[in-house]
Amino acid sequence: MNHPRPYRFHLAIILGMLSVILLGGSCSRQLPSQYFRMITFGTVMELEIIGVDRNKAQAAYQTLQQDFQFMHKAWHAWDPGPLGRIDQAIADGRTIAAPPSVLPLLRVSQKLARKSDYLFDPGIGRLVELWGFHDSDLGPHAPPSDEEIEVLIARHPSIRDVRIEDFHLSCGNPAVKLDFGAIGKGYGIDRAIERLREMGITDAIVNAGGDLRAIGSRAGNPWRIAIRDPDGGSIFALLPVIGNEAVFTSGNYERNFTWKGKFYHHIIDPRTGRPAIGTASVTVLHPDATTADAAATALFIAGPDNWYRVARQMGIKYVLLIDTEGKVHMNPAMRKRIELQKPVQDIHVSKPL
Repeated sequence: MNHPRPYRFHLAIILGMLSVILLGGSCSRQLPSQYFRMITFGTVMELEIIGVDRNKAQAAYQTLQQDFQFMHKAWHAWDPGPLGRIDQAIADGRTIAAPPSVLPLLRVSQKLARKSDYLFDPGIGRLVELWGFHDSDLGPHAPPSDEEIEVLIARHPSIRDVRIEDFHLSCGNPAVKLDFGAIGKGYGIDRAIERLREMGITDAIVNAGGDLRAIGSRAGNPWRIAIRDPDGGSIFALLPVIGNEAVFTSGNYERNFTWKGKFYHHIIDPRTGRPAIGTASVTVLHPDATTADAAATALFIAGPDNWYRVARQMGIKYVLLIDTEGKVHMNPAMRKRIELQKPVQDIHVSKPL
């Protein structure tokens, strides 16, 4: 989210239109539905509000648009701004007064990183950069050499090296570069939901390229969320959401390139410095988008063998993982709730979380 990425208009618009189609049939015509679209965080952000008039919905849209623009500028790791100043200070070995626009996100990131055993780790921005995944014009290119990766991994870049004391930030490891791409979108969506509630809006959905949080309902009916099949653009499953829940997916199809016949995706394992192996996609459902965003990345990296342990540590109660062999892994609560849209031969259901 925080480094430049090409606007994935095609996929995001398909997902947005799909959400409208899936959700639209159950809505009572007596309750107005207002729909808006904006470009932020390198993707198409969609807002749907139920049960308020056009003027109030328009005011909410304009407020959220301003908020998202502020957050995008504040949390961008490669453009000038508050986070850029922090990263430069870390590189220079200087202590800096932590900008208020970044500090809350940094604190929650440290907490979630610890819970994930640092599989989710925003301190690996230099690895992201080394692989070229910070580039807005990602295309086929040579991956970094083993030597380049090992040199950086040997320096153990991690958010655990960042210290905050009396609102002053320091880091003794210049290999650290903060990049909130695996949590910023979720944190921003949570702030958007807070803003909507402050404005008296109780039924709405904020959708950022398929990652979303919904509150309330659609005229008393669940929001029905489409989960993409990692093998293509079809729908793998539907997930009903009602009350207050976020749904986030991390997939190897989201941002990737191929070089000399080998596929490389953007979800980097902090332990190896290379794209995580074994997982095609992970979908997480959780009451807040911040945790769901970070957990989707952590469980993707944990893979088929270790997702359960990490999910328990992070307090996640609903998980769907599809591995690179096409096997489906989920916990009993997710199995009971999810509506598969295609035959699945190999389903592994874990112990309850």
